[in-house]
Amino acid sequence: MQQQLSGRTAIVTGASSGIGYATAKRFAREGAKIVVAARRRPELDALVADIRNDGGEAVAIAGDVRDETYARALVNVAVDEFGGLDVAFNNAGTLGQLGSAAAMTLKNWQHTLDTNLTSAFLAAKYQIPAMLARGRGSIIFTSTFVGSTVGLPGTAAYAASKAGLIGLTQVLAVELGPKGIRVNAILPGGTHTPMARSMAGSPETLAFVEGLDALKRLANPDEIADSVLYLASDASSFTTGAAILVDGGLSINRT
Repeated sequence: MQQQLSGRTAIVTGASSGIGYATAKRFAREGAKIVVAARRRPELDALVADIRNDGGEAVAIAGDVRDETYARALVNVAVDEFGGLDVAFNNAGTLGQLGSAAAMTLKNWQHTLDTNLTSAFLAAKYQIPAMLARGRGSIIFTSTFVGSTVGLPGTAAYAASKAGLIGLTQVLAVELGPKGIRVNAILPGGTHTPMARSMAGSPETLAFVEGLDALKRLANPDEIADSVLYLASDASSFTTGAAILVDGGLSINRT
């Protein structure tokens, strides 16, 4: 069976756990050479070892996505190690401080926006020239239903930063479409990840969150990774500027 990303190179940020980890492994199984990125070096090294043990190719670069030099370095590694860049899954993010907007400090507000939104701008800034050199590319951002279709109390900075990613997606899609680069955002619902567990906080809260969507369960990271793969591959060749909900029907459920 033909691998969907054979001969392509991809960057995956936030790859040390959750959706990023699952997507990096999925991309590698589909033939992509992977540059994995996150702050935690031991987890990245373990991921690279797993990919290589499965016959794939990957390198790890640890750092902070808020750092412009790190954004540049990830692209440089993709070009130097694997010859170019075709796919970028800009997935790293944070919940930030939860609580009322009135009680939020400016420092915490800025930290969340820098991690979720400014980092995406920095990533794309350096990814775009590398993709232009290839004459094609797919950039994918991880947004969320929060702040797009649903407002959740206590998530002002998170919602604002993630909603901003949708605006960034749309503008880049229009700018880059004529040049062969597609730009889309994935909007996951509740997923079994460390971030989701920290937000749920208790079995009771987790059960409540599971009941919010039409499927009455949380997603597994692999399910979200499959949707990211669609956006990375030629299967989505006529899809750009889209904010694709993968939320188990949460946005339309009222039961």
